[in-house]
Amino acid sequence: MKHMEKNNVEEKVMLQIKTGRVKLRSKYIFLAEKLGLGSALALSVMLAVLFFNLALFYLKASDNIGYLSFGSLGVFAFLESFPYALVAGLIILVFAAALIVKRGGYLYKKPFGRIAIGLVCFILIIGVILTFTDIAERIERRAFGPHPDGMFFRPFLGHGLDERTGGTAGRIIELGENYINIQSPRDITVVDLSHLEFPLQAPLSAGQFVIVVGERRDKIFMAKSLRIVGEGEMPMIRRGVHRRFGEFMPRTPPLPNF
Repeated sequence: MKHMEKNNVEEKVMLQIKTGRVKLRSKYIFLAEKLGLGSALALSVMLAVLFFNLALFYLKASDNIGYLSFGSLGVFAFLESFPYALVAGLIILVFAAALIVKRGGYLYKKPFGRIAIGLVCFILIIGVILTFTDIAERIERRAFGPHPDGMFFRPFLGHGLDERTGGTAGRIIELGENYINIQSPRDITVVDLSHLEFPLQAPLSAGQFVIVVGERRDKIFMAKSLRIVGEGEMPMIRRGVHRRFGEFMPRTPPLPNF
């Protein structure tokens, strides 16, 4: 009985092939599809790992996390400077990699959610491991340098150097009565200190890097709170200022005329 059923199935398949309803495909086509899916999977996972590593680097190296040190005053500036493009790119790449795994049959009959969770865990582990290397800093240098290949990452890292509405960060170049001028990676900003809600914890001096929260009004930033930045903080901002303005050169008063 089983033998007869098998013959009937074979006859039906052969009939479908002869009538052209079913077309045979070369094994090389299947091999090419597998190689293509494998390459797409490897590229998606590799980029996802890089995006996660760059997101961690961005949070640490830009002014983003620094705004949280101001408490509720810095929440808006933190949200404004958050790396949304990197996070969105990471989510899209993880989703694409999970779809490729599912479609390619690499994990046959595994639930899509379980595949996605496994990929996320793998990406997080490798991304954290990469934080012990300088790969993210090298990508930053290429993104803001003359290298054409760095253009791909510039839109994702460029937000870390943009001007903020609720915050600003940069190097003090001039001090006056109730104001300072600072160099940010984009421009020179006048910071009005006359409405500070908290007193300064230390005297300010030219050459210091500071992070400020408040409100931007045209070319003047009305500061509500200000903090002096330590040497190891905000390296992306420091490098951005150095690229834009060069090393700090203190101003010297003009010599009197004799």
